[in-house]
Amino acid sequence: MKNVNQSPCIEDSPLTPFLKKLTVYTSGGPFLDGYILTIIGMALLQLGPELQLDALWTGMIGAAALIGLLVGGAIFGYVTDLTGRQFMYQIDLVAIIIISILQMFVSTPWELVILRFLIGVAVGADYPIATSLLAEFSPRKYRGAMMGLLASAWYAGAVVAGIVGYLLLNTGPDAWRWMLGSAALPAIILVTGRWGTPESPRWLVSKGRTEEALSVIKQVYGTHASLADLDEPATEKTQFSKLLEPENLRKTLFVGLFWTFQVAPCFAIYTFAPQILDAFHLGSGNEWIIGYAVINVFFLTGTIASMSLVNRFGRRPLIIWSFTFMTLSMLLLGLVPGAPAWIIFLGFAVYAFFSGPPSALDWIYPNELFPTNIRASAVGVVTAISRIGAAIGTFALPYSLQTIGIGNTMLVSTLLTFLGLIVCVAWAPETKDMTLKETCILTLNKK
Repeated sequence: MKNVNQSPCIEDSPLTPFLKKLTVYTSGGPFLDGYILTIIGMALLQLGPELQLDALWTGMIGAAALIGLLVGGAIFGYVTDLTGRQFMYQIDLVAIIIISILQMFVSTPWELVILRFLIGVAVGADYPIATSLLAEFSPRKYRGAMMGLLASAWYAGAVVAGIVGYLLLNTGPDAWRWMLGSAALPAIILVTGRWGTPESPRWLVSKGRTEEALSVIKQVYGTHASLADLDEPATEKTQFSKLLEPENLRKTLFVGLFWTFQVAPCFAIYTFAPQILDAFHLGSGNEWIIGYAVINVFFLTGTIASMSLVNRFGRRPLIIWSFTFMTLSMLLLGLVPGAPAWIIFLGFAVYAFFSGPPSALDWIYPNELFPTNIRASAVGVVTAISRIGAAIGTFALPYSLQTIGIGNTMLVSTLLTFLGLIVCVAWAPETKDMTLKETCILTLNKK
């Protein structure tokens, strides 16, 4: 491994302590997303009866954070391209801390819906902010693994939420309040760790602030690093309308659609796991928590594996095969809902494991395919598109379980994952081993 003072090209830089730290704290946003979206499913077991929630209110509370994610990503992605990554990287976590604490004091369903929406806005804002910052610092050799860690962090957050929920569930009638407020603790740790992170040098160059950019890259990559190593076009104006240009629009549709077809069933399963496992007759007492924890382990294992697989096998084949196995596993659950417990858990385990690579590529693809001046805007838009589907699926799932049953609900999920497979076969490009400059000019008909 070269020493950073030997002036390596930035795209071929070693994995320095700064880059490792940036990767860890950037992953905090997805961690909180997984935590926040999972803990509500645990809390609903108590707060549902206490607040007298029917299927409508349950669906609204489950979907509120996802709608907030939509709004936060769409708005603050563009704001981040205009104003920079650094300031927003701090302030969104402060909002999560405040809103998490406020959730502990709700007394009506409307109050909880509003706060869940607002916390979703804050988490949604973090996605384009943090992922753009990480992509713009990461060398090409490590970009797949660094971005892949974000997906692992989402499932890690879900696993931790499951553990916290289990530990709090029998502590008293106010356990649900502590569950919802508990997200403030990791947010406090993360905002402390993010303090002092420098601005993205690529963003600084795109705004003509070359002296500041040079100072940052010398600080991060070594004293002999230069702006030429950055290989970033200077002074590019941020215009949201650029996303509507034909090739950018095609890229937006590709990422937004495959992401939607992946997360719509996934988020619904996470939010209402207790109800789903109960529909499969696996929810007696608290035993469902054990099964839920096992499934979570497979989700996490799949995302961790994707960190190495994404560079070994390439982006395109990995996402196509993943959607294939996700579709087959959902089909199994839909066709044999009355099967023995081990078959049901096998179906969920296969689905969970192969959700890992698409989850990693949710972050890799949009950050690689769009240039610096609209990168955060693009991430925000595709996040918003995906959350529309996720919010609809999460809102509709309680009704679906009541009206068409668990088997048909899983067949609907099969259709969604199959549509995701079609999108990936048609459009998924190969970006392995490319620099950011090369991936940004790539067209989707280039496999």
